[in-house]
Amino acid sequence: MENEKKHFFDHPKNVKRLLNCFYVICAILVVLDFVIHRHVVHSWENLWAFYPIYGFVGCVVLVLVATWMRTFLMRDEDYYDSKVGCTEGGSHEGKLDADENLSGELTQKNTPKIGGHDVDA
Repeated sequence: MENEKKHFFDHPKNVKRLLNCFYVICAILVVLDFVIHRHVVHSWENLWAFYPIYGFVGCVVLVLVATWMRTFLMRDEDYYDSKVGCTEGGSHEGKLDADENLSGELTQKNTPKIGGHDVDA
């Protein structure tokens, strides 16, 4: 354990420095919002803190839409393990063959190992 490499964020002092840098950058950006003239297209872009609010609302909407999409896009944990697929045209080159018996279980056929490596072990 003594020989473990120390990383930058393992030291609480470095984490505190990084957070302080983020706070300073945020404060500078808030001050610059009053100073810098923006060429706006829509009048609501002139509102104070429009872009942070717009970004926050956009992230919340993105998370809500992703949560909704999860209901119909999500597959079972063993979705890809249910059947061993083949390439188009029925070619089984480079793949282990599998047969489905009457009970629906997959059984492996005796096929030679390609390259002498057992990748499933």
